[in-house]
Amino acid sequence: MQTVLISGGGIAGPVLAHWLRRHGFEPTVVERAPGPRAGGQAVDIRGVALDVVERTGLLEQARSVRTHMRGMSVLAPDGEEVERSTEATFSSGRLDSDDIELLREDLVRMVHDHTRADVEYLFGDSITALAEHGSGVRVDFTHAAPRTFDLVVGADGLHSTVRRLVFGPEERFTHHLGSHLSVFSADNFLGLDDWQLWLRDGDTGFGIMPVRENTELRIAFGFESAGPLARTPDSADVLRRLVVEKLTALRWNGPRLARAAGEAPDFYCDAMAQVRMDSWSRGRVTLLGDAGYCPSPLSGQGTSLALVGAYVLADCLGRARGGGHGADHGGERGVDHATAYATAYADYERRMRPFVALNQALATENPGGPASGESVERAKNALSLDS
Repeated sequence: MQTVLISGGGIAGPVLAHWLRRHGFEPTVVERAPGPRAGGQAVDIRGVALDVVERTGLLEQARSVRTHMRGMSVLAPDGEEVERSTEATFSSGRLDSDDIELLREDLVRMVHDHTRADVEYLFGDSITALAEHGSGVRVDFTHAAPRTFDLVVGADGLHSTVRRLVFGPEERFTHHLGSHLSVFSADNFLGLDDWQLWLRDGDTGFGIMPVRENTELRIAFGFESAGPLARTPDSADVLRRLVVEKLTALRWNGPRLARAAGEAPDFYCDAMAQVRMDSWSRGRVTLLGDAGYCPSPLSGQGTSLALVGAYVLADCLGRARGGGHGADHGGERGVDHATAYATAYADYERRMRPFVALNQALATENPGGPASGESVERAKNALSLDS
């Protein structure tokens, strides 16, 4: 049975592990965090990604924890309502859509629970070195003893360690989109009842939505920036102080929002960027999701790309080994398992690249605002899982 190390225990990694098991591989997931990560914004499962979730056996569970917004208000900088809608929100699109909006942490927990019985997880650890040789890839870890795997997949996000070790510095592949995004939780001090608020004030703005039966808020705060701030050991603290400063300057509820950002245990902030690469694979190593083709949260399609990419990559690996589509076995005689990965990786890129291009374009189509409904519909359904 071929072994596959997957770096990243968020969404793409565990879903890939599930489908690799179905195709007869032996996956291991290594994740830097001590367990499934909490926090994060609401994410969307759209179009063909819904088919992946259904085939994975998680569709009804995902629907059971979806958000239930009644609508949204758009506010002027002083807090006066200038627009409202009970038909759509900026975060999820049309409220009568079959698409599913849910909290990222709920989806992370869901896919981990679904896979932990038959997938090896190495939490609280990370890759420090990769060395490919004739029969596999030797992997050094921060804590675990070195091991050799047949294949390695980097599903470790925008700042992928696997990408850096195999392809080179992050700066070669990331393209800054002119802003930063911060996401954090707070008590529902605004008393919102299944209703979102959106506000723009100069070069900053936010979206606020209530979650957990209206007991909490998830606050997404964005601000324009000339480029990403340098990543240093204290960059998280620097970004938090910057966000607190910018929130304090807001004319509507600025000090309260700033206090929430300063106290939030799940505070997150990063540059909005896309990853664009000529190839996602080198030797026995390939990249998945944000590590290889991050569209940025501005696209609204990062989670769907991760889900679809995981399914397609596993399908390509299964087919290349002779297992055929949807196989639950380890392949057939006459297949050169030692080199089948090269065929699989090439097929993975052939199938995914047009889909990635359409979805990345959503983030740049309308700077400062959402992409058109027509573009979103075209992008989210522009791939067949059975092609």
